[in-house]
Amino acid sequence: MKVLFFGSLREQLGTSELNTALPDGIDTIGQLLASLQAQGDEWKLALGTGNVLFAVNQDMVDADTTISDSDEVALFPPVTGG
Repeated sequence: MKVLFFGSLREQLGTSELNTALPDGIDTIGQLLASLQAQGDEWKLALGTGNVLFAVNQDMVDADTTISDSDEVALFPPVTGG
């Protein structure tokens, strides 16, 4: 699975991409997010705000969306503007 990080998430985590196998027992975006937060304080700080947006294979989704090893998951902060 490829996990992409955009905007301030990329800056906070110091990486734009993570290539990994989907951990056992993880089958939704929400579970993946919790798994990533468990990797350390900087991950929890960056991803634990409750404001992270998700896309799977370039389609916006919610935290209950089922994912698989072949998916591309993108995580990014909310976009503001005017």
